[in-house]
Amino acid sequence: MTTLPEMRTTFARPAGGSGRWGSILLTAVMTPLALLWLAPLALMLLFATLPDSSIFSPTLPAPGTHFFANVAALAGSANFLRALGNSVMIGLIYTVLSVLLTSMAGYAFARFEFVGKNVLFSLLVATLTVPYAVVVIPQYILIARELGLSNTWVALIVPPLFNSLGVLFMRQSFGGLPQELLDAARVDGAGEWRIFFTIAMPLVRPAIAALSIILFLASWNSYLWPLLVGTTPGARTAPVALGSLIGLNVVPWGALMAGATLMTLPMVVVFVFLQRYFVAGITAGAVK
Repeated sequence: MTTLPEMRTTFARPAGGSGRWGSILLTAVMTPLALLWLAPLALMLLFATLPDSSIFSPTLPAPGTHFFANVAALAGSANFLRALGNSVMIGLIYTVLSVLLTSMAGYAFARFEFVGKNVLFSLLVATLTVPYAVVVIPQYILIARELGLSNTWVALIVPPLFNSLGVLFMRQSFGGLPQELLDAARVDGAGEWRIFFTIAMPLVRPAIAALSIILFLASWNSYLWPLLVGTTPGARTAPVALGSLIGLNVVPWGALMAGATLMTLPMVVVFVFLQRYFVAGITAGAVK
């Protein structure tokens, strides 16, 4: 007679084998796709080390030694290093303020009952359907002409500060917290601000890390709005500074590739170190 442990082993083998072959098949399919996605990045790194005359070679050239020369040309013609510093500082300030603002709004929608909550939430969701092109002109008139804030960090940080998608994301994250834990803190005499900063926020750290990466990337890659309100060279961000190099007749491709490399590498490093929190934050609300 077959014992219970033997039956468990017999039934477990096909599942284990099927899972192993499924993983092998998934790896075989995803590896070429990953290489295809990495190919443009590899070409960008290669072209950043070459002079302009070698980039359009009919054959793929070997890596060169002109990277620092391209960076020097980039810094001299577009003041790129200052623009890169502007992007870093603006991105950090924007990310911190936006995460704080969207977290407070998400916590309020998830944990409080107040008059007009459903109406406000419906309006919040409705803003996601409005194209950015519809609001960019009124926003520019308000910021640049009425308030006179062109070429300032306030104009670059404040208008996109409230992120509707971030509010929905944090609402979902705070909604998964156990209500008993928050009630116990209130019984112990903790105020709402203390509960929010010392209990709720630490419990959703993966979601905050994921949202921080998304918001910083949005600020880092933003081009249209900084182009409109940052008209002087000292107020430009890195994407705008790179775009200013493209002329009608001459395009310094080596300098452009070097600048794109300098803009890409920091975000790759940040994502590599925070990918565990990013994946955990994105999937936090997937299972209830």
